[in-house]
Amino acid sequence: MVPASWSRPVRLSVAVLTALVLAACSGADAGKEAAPGGSTPGRTGLPGAATVEQGRVSLLQKVGQDGPLRRLEVSVDGRWECADCAGDGVTSAGSLASEQVTRLQALLADPGLAKETDEARQYRVSCIGALTSTLLTAAGLITSQDCPGEERPPIAYEILLLLTQATPAEPTA
Repeated sequence: MVPASWSRPVRLSVAVLTALVLAACSGADAGKEAAPGGSTPGRTGLPGAATVEQGRVSLLQKVGQDGPLRRLEVSVDGRWECADCAGDGVTSAGSLASEQVTRLQALLADPGLAKETDEARQYRVSCIGALTSTLLTAAGLITSQDCPGEERPPIAYEILLLLTQATPAEPTA
């Protein structure tokens, strides 16, 4: 249980992280015309919910309130770009191996992913100073923390492991 005096900073930290995700993704739709009914072609999820195109994924990670923000964007074809991936201020880019792309796309297409969104789980941050990972998928936002006793959404956790193992986490210089 989080002490009452800590709950506001934790909620604020998650709110800031979520705002960063939404801001990072707002530019992704620039130049696309809305389809009839007000939706964007290639997007799924609840109307008004934070989502990205089907097959794309974004990952934001941060330790505590003062840690660096790692931002990873992965396209449908497996090309990725990571800002501050290793906490060294460097932006890196690369591509996933074909097997990784196939696995990632299968995980992102899994209908069970929709049941793992923050909204579906009614997720609330419970730890202070822990590594917080937020995936932005076509299904919606999925947040998890490295905290003792926290349940990890299984499909989202597989995506998280795939992405963190396939991209640099060590200083590149």
